[in-house]
Amino acid sequence: MNGVKNLSFEWLVGLRYTRAGRRSGRNSFISFISLISMAGIGLGVAALIVVLSVMNGFQKEVRDRMLSVLAHIEVFDASGALPDWKSTALQIQKNPAVLGTAPYVDGQAMIIRDDTMRGVILRGVLPEEEPKVSEVAGKIISGNWSDLRAGAFNIILGAELARSLHVGIGDKVTLAAPEGQMTPAGMVPRLKAFTVVGIFEAGHYEFDSGMAFMQLDDAQKFFRLSAPSGLRLRIQDMLKAPQVALELSRSLSGDLLIHDWSQQNRNYFAAVKTEKTMMFIILTLIIAVAAFNLVSTLVMTVTDKQADIAILRTLGASPLSIMKIFMVQGALVGLAGTAAGVGLGVLVASNIDVIVPFIERLLGIHFLPKAVYVISALPSDLRWSDVSTIAGVAVVLAFVATLYPSWRAARVKPAEALRYE
Repeated sequence: MNGVKNLSFEWLVGLRYTRAGRRSGRNSFISFISLISMAGIGLGVAALIVVLSVMNGFQKEVRDRMLSVLAHIEVFDASGALPDWKSTALQIQKNPAVLGTAPYVDGQAMIIRDDTMRGVILRGVLPEEEPKVSEVAGKIISGNWSDLRAGAFNIILGAELARSLHVGIGDKVTLAAPEGQMTPAGMVPRLKAFTVVGIFEAGHYEFDSGMAFMQLDDAQKFFRLSAPSGLRLRIQDMLKAPQVALELSRSLSGDLLIHDWSQQNRNYFAAVKTEKTMMFIILTLIIAVAAFNLVSTLVMTVTDKQADIAILRTLGASPLSIMKIFMVQGALVGLAGTAAGVGLGVLVASNIDVIVPFIERLLGIHFLPKAVYVISALPSDLRWSDVSTIAGVAVVLAFVATLYPSWRAARVKPAEALRYE
């Protein structure tokens, strides 16, 4: 019972000290500094929530554009060819997480048009099966995906690649295979003419500038393969690709290699993760600066309230109770600032698609010009796990900032404090 009374007493006094004082200008000044500390914590929290949401949005946007061309999982044979791919596909489809499978051939070649030569990644696909594992058929901006017919030796190029080669629908390009052929005159490159029947734009420069699609049988003939390289898979939840890949590695028979999309782009995602971590640390320092402003606020409060502390001590308050009073005061400021920052950050992050265009129209500028950036609008992906982490860090920093002033208040000696009162 006494513990409850003491707790209520400490909270009441701490709350009273937190509110603006009216007895002197000094009290009002201290309360003003408390408000500044609260505002600093709130702005720091809001900025961190908005920045991380935008970074998450960019990461999600780039990932989705990459996976519009890439498959979630690739299964292939160590020898480079998968003769019994249909049987392997049936085994794979027994896994409930798998939505679709499609065979493919992958290889590198040189693509030549007049005096222009570019390296290109060639992918042979079955046009009717490929939509089960990727969205590239929906990314065609010129021509028709269905024109990839066996024996026609047609090709679909990325938009940037077609632009650099100065080709359009119906133009001819020449492909040079990496392995030449032996003739009486020596080794000569194997060349094959293809007709451009489509142009796709995935919105990812790496694919738009260096990838081309052809029919599966044509790709096997060009690379002199007897079977597809492997199978490409799409699953229900792309984030569970490593888990599903592990399950397939245990259930599939044969000497098969299995890669998921996160392994294929490990460097990119590692760089994004590092960048996000560093940004979190940098912006957390802003919150730390605001939180430790509470130190000066509470030190001034302790100096101003020494007489009150002395009276409370003479009435029986323990040093621990005095310490708790000022910890309550600092914690209230930290909690209020964090709550305001979370509210503001969530509001801005959730409506950034409205706020940024309004600012652009108001100032007459464009933050991400379409002529320069593929992603011309700021995307936002608000994650509540980030919000809770940021709020927790802000509250902890505010609480740590109260320890020294509270400890100093607990060491005030009543006789010395009341000597000049």
